[in-house]
Amino acid sequence: MSKATKGARKALIWLGAILALIYAGLAVGVATGATSWTPGLALDLAGGRQIILSPVLEDGATQEIEQSDLDQAVEIIRRRVDASGVAEAEITTQGNNIVVSLPGNPDQDTVDLVAQSAQLQFRPVLMTGDPSPTTSTSASPEPSASASADATASTSATPEPEVSASEMANVVGETDDATVTPEVTSAETDATASATPEPSASASPSATADATTDGPVFGTTDPSSFEWLTEDVQADYAALDCTDIENYSGRSMGDPEAGYVACGSADFLKYAMGPVELSGDDLETATSGPEYTSAGNLTGAYEVRLTFNDEGASKFDEVTQRISELESPRNQFAMVLDGTVISAPSVSARISGGEASITGNFTQEQAESLANQLKFGALPMSLEVQSNQQMSATLGAEQLEKGLIAGAIGLLLVVIYSVFQYRALALVTMGSLVLAGVTTYGMITLLSWGLDYRLSLAGVAGLIVSIGITADSFIVYFERIRDELREGRSLPSAVDHAWKRARRTILASDAISLLAAITLYMLAVGGVRGFAFTLGLTTVIDVLIVMLFTHPVMVLIAKTKFWGEGHAWSGLDPRQLGRERMYKGRGRVHSGASAAPKAATKASAESDDDATEGLTLAERKAAQRKAALATPAVEAGEATEPDGGTDADDHDTKKSEG
Repeated sequence: MSKATKGARKALIWLGAILALIYAGLAVGVATGATSWTPGLALDLAGGRQIILSPVLEDGATQEIEQSDLDQAVEIIRRRVDASGVAEAEITTQGNNIVVSLPGNPDQDTVDLVAQSAQLQFRPVLMTGDPSPTTSTSASPEPSASASADATASTSATPEPEVSASEMANVVGETDDATVTPEVTSAETDATASATPEPSASASPSATADATTDGPVFGTTDPSSFEWLTEDVQADYAALDCTDIENYSGRSMGDPEAGYVACGSADFLKYAMGPVELSGDDLETATSGPEYTSAGNLTGAYEVRLTFNDEGASKFDEVTQRISELESPRNQFAMVLDGTVISAPSVSARISGGEASITGNFTQEQAESLANQLKFGALPMSLEVQSNQQMSATLGAEQLEKGLIAGAIGLLLVVIYSVFQYRALALVTMGSLVLAGVTTYGMITLLSWGLDYRLSLAGVAGLIVSIGITADSFIVYFERIRDELREGRSLPSAVDHAWKRARRTILASDAISLLAAITLYMLAVGGVRGFAFTLGLTTVIDVLIVMLFTHPVMVLIAKTKFWGEGHAWSGLDPRQLGRERMYKGRGRVHSGASAAPKAATKASAESDDDATEGLTLAERKAAQRKAALATPAVEAGEATEPDGGTDADDHDTKKSEG
């Protein structure tokens, strides 16, 4: 058995193993009742639930709802829906309303999550840590009550995005003496730490609970005290998994008068915080713009400017005065929106006057995004459900049936063309298309189970388009094989040489299709993303089928008598290929004549049209020069005589006689 044959059989075994793995996984899901043998359908094919939300301002609110506020609400709802695992949802604005269309029949928890209003809270940071959950809370990570400067430095080693004054975000405002303290000194840290007794860093949660049997009291206990880290809060902190996307949107905001834990969307850290000290009602507005130095020079970065109302300014003054004297991370306050810490800037000095700015080497887009989030959270707006009803499919089974019929017609045309052009070789084409279809169906059904993917009509269109892409790969390969046969190679040799050339072309073509699909998926929304997804998926499967089925099958059938000897119905008959006119490039057309007769014709014929047919201009001139060189020799008598002598021999004889 040759090396090529062994490689072909291994490739077919790999393909069989992949298909077996896909459908074995589906079989397990069907057996356990977790999924079915059919993929889930999107809103346009299966219907779903439509929820119309109307934003309502609280009584006495003077702000107006702008389009940017609605866009921010749509973005928050979209993150909630994505985190819940619902795919192919449509979230749009119609006038001042927000329309949320969820495919299938979502549960009531998902509906309540969509209608939940986003809230903004300002909480003091007590502790930060790794995003992964911990299995034990035997060692409480709080700093010592008598922490020294060394302990403070150790605590501040936690990677936080707003600690450094030069690179991390800091809250900067006008202080009473117009100066800003860049950092907390050791003496200030010690004084602050000794003012409020806190548990030791090595203290267990039980010890902490014993020290605070009665628990903290809102309005009396210092909001930055570790007493707010009760047993329940510590348990929530240990269990919180900030590597899970579901914990980044739509979470409960907790009791505003108790401790709280949440994930940071900017730094992916885990935060433990005290009670709410300010809310969105205290923030008047938030804007973004270029950052300036104290001398009025541009820094090249951007900042977010906060403006508080009178009541908020007074609260913010008290908060910054207290936490600016604490060690890191307790000198930070967390801005919590929709259950996620969107920013946790540190405070280096007391900020009065009701105006502050958040800096931290923001780009323009980052600053605008944070400002929009804060502005939206400051808006006294709630979302009321105006309509919540089950809706029928916008297109339905009839349109799906028409789409499938269109795909079947396209597939039939490809088969007819293959039979007409390649005869029995069309069996390889049909087998490749069938395997590509089986693989694609299995993958889409598997994704419907694992990722809750839903097939839309746009996705069906992507599957139909993929038929042409897949067939194009086969045509490129087959035509390369026929080119090699026209050159006089045997079929096994032609298959090997054609694959080396066709493989590059197929990979380049599929790479462009895949790049286009990825770009379209990233830039588009809604149903267009479904088209891009199926197009990219089928492109990858096309490469898989060509590599693991089409080429290996061609290697194997090249060894058979029917195809190897070029049967008339094999599609690889050299005599049929030789009679075809083939474009060779640079204006040259090959008529199918063999190479040896043509070479003889080039050397012997001078002006015969048949001799120069299919030659380039350069080849014609070369043939003419050869003919011109041969002419003097014929005139000089360099032609062989019937008896084997030459005129030159006779001339030499006469000379000797003379």
